[in-house]
Amino acid sequence: MGDMQKIRTGRHCAFVMHVHLVFVTKFRHRVFTNAHLRRMEEIMRSVCTDFECELVEFNGEDNHVHLLVNLPPKVAVTKLVNSLKGVSSRRLRQEFPDLVRHYWRANKLWSGSYFAGTVGGAPLTVVRQYIEQQDRPV
Repeated sequence: MGDMQKIRTGRHCAFVMHVHLVFVTKFRHRVFTNAHLRRMEEIMRSVCTDFECELVEFNGEDNHVHLLVNLPPKVAVTKLVNSLKGVSSRRLRQEFPDLVRHYWRANKLWSGSYFAGTVGGAPLTVVRQYIEQQDRPV
């Protein structure tokens, strides 16, 4: 947990930003085995590195995956998500031809939607209280 609060710096900023992402398979089909998830983690770790992000944690079940990503403020979550889903779908399809039987109808591995939630830092009530207590000039 100590790594999660490590402050990263950019040229003009300091930041600690984490996002929890959840991707679900198309039609919630039960697609993944342990081998698929192991390879998917490697692929997604590589994509995150390309975006100057860090994949802090990865896990999943047979029909969805969870990612915890540490990202800089210059990275748009939507662009990261599109790349993660697109690259993983394409590479898994190439490396595991057995996956084709699960998404032949839609020709897509992932559902079009996803969950993204920010995590870490102080609770909202603490941040709100801190901001309210600022010494505003009169």
